[in-house]
Order: sequence, then C-alpha cells, then structure tokens
Amino acid sequence: MKLSVVIPVYNERATLRQVIDKVMAVPIDLEVICVDDGSRDGSAEILKDLAAERPQIHFFQQPRNMGKGAALRRGIQEARGDFVVIQDADLEYDPADYVLLLEPLLQGKADVVFGSRFLGGAPHRVLYFWHSVGNSVLTILSNCLTNINLTDMETCYKVFRREIIQTIPIEENRFGFEPEITVKVAKRRLRIYEVGISYWGRTYEEGKKIGWKDGVRALWCLLKYSIKVPVASAPYANVSEESLPVTEKASTRD
Repeated sequence: MKLSVVIPVYNERATLRQVIDKVMAVPIDLEVICVDDGSRDGSAEILKDLAAERPQIHFFQQPRNMGKGAALRRGIQEARGDFVVIQDADLEYDPADYVLLLEPLLQGKADVVFGSRFLGGAPHRVLYFWHSVGNSVLTILSNCLTNINLTDMETCYKVFRREIIQTIPIEENRFGFEPEITVKVAKRRLRIYEVGISYWGRTYEEGKKIGWKDGVRALWCLLKYSIKVPVASAPYANVSEESLPVTEKASTRD
C-alpha cells in the first residue's frame, strides 16, 4: 500500500520543513507531492532543496498564484499511490493521524474518509467562535443538500482511493475545493466515513489565511454544485483505473 500526500504550498516558509518532517516520520510507504502556488517568501526554494534531498518528495510549481484548489488539482493529477490524502502546509493537522484515516479504506469499507475535528477525544486548540459557527452552518447546509451526515465538511483531511479522486473534475481554484469535492463525492454515492482527528489551529497572526469571503464562496459552491452535478445512477465504489476512459486516467510522470 502506498499513500500519496498532496501538499499545496503558499508562503509557508515558517512551517514547511516541520510539516515535511512530520509527514516523512509516518511509518507508511508514501510519496509527497508538493505544489508551490506562487509563493513569494522562499517556500519554493525550500521545496526544491527538500526534493533534492529526499527521493519521496516531488516538487511542482504553479506559474503564478492560482489558489489552493488549483494546486490540489495539479497535485492530485500527479499522484501514483493507492490512496491520496490532502495535507495543508501549516501545523494545524497532524500527519500522525494518517494511520487512523486509512483504516476504513484498508478494510475495504470506504472510498473516501473525512477527518473530523469534532469527533473523538483528540486534542483541539480553542480558537475563534464565529469560525466554528460558520463551519457548522456550512456543514449542516451541505448535509441538507447531499443527504449525508458529516460533522466537519470543511476539514482539510480528506483521503480518497486514487482511482476515484482522479476521475472527479476539480473546478474551484481557491478554498471552494472543500464544498465542491464534498458535493461531488456525495452525488457519486461513494462510501464515506469520518474519523476523529486532532486539531492544532493557528491564529491570523500565525498565518491563517481563510476569511469570511471564503465562507461566502463556500456557500455559493454548495448551492452551485448541488444543482449542477447529477446524482449517479449507480455507486462509483467499484470503479477501477482500467475501466476509465483514457482522458480520465492519470498522466504519466517521468
């Protein structure tokens, strides 16, 4: 079993090496796909050095700052592992939770696993009240529109079977990725599980980037894709890469 860790990076010089060290310390066979999204603080240079030092790290650079969703789209296309996990380049999420997140997938019970910050007894940093309210509202609306019962739609930690996530077209370029992908996996009638994770949130002074405008965009994305995306006539759970059209298969990395 191999895990592809996709890390979008934008001006994360302060935490980048620590995050990579934490990811590499996980006792799993993995590849780390880092996509720099036009950083201006030297993050790209750090990634180039890390990729030269460690063969498991693959570095890609966007031509300009295009947004988290665009970086994820690129990274997911490059993935070669059995499963793909999204990892932010800050220190809010702990890669040690990969083992827990992978369990439903390895047991063959799940196609997608969400890491919930609101389940279980793992440590959670206490931060902004209105952020939690906004997250709850978006999660409830997402559940109403998709008829699933998530507790944390906006979580970073989402793990997918690779052959499934590579068939889902990602259209959002910024933080709209979370509601978009949630609606699309629900509409495909995939087997979705949640696992409780720890959360070491950071403040805006520490580099947090998401704001109220992103919350408004997330709301729009939920409504847009709920209307736009049709419900699959049959579950996609048994899809295999060999059965996909050529245009939906992953590109080959030299």
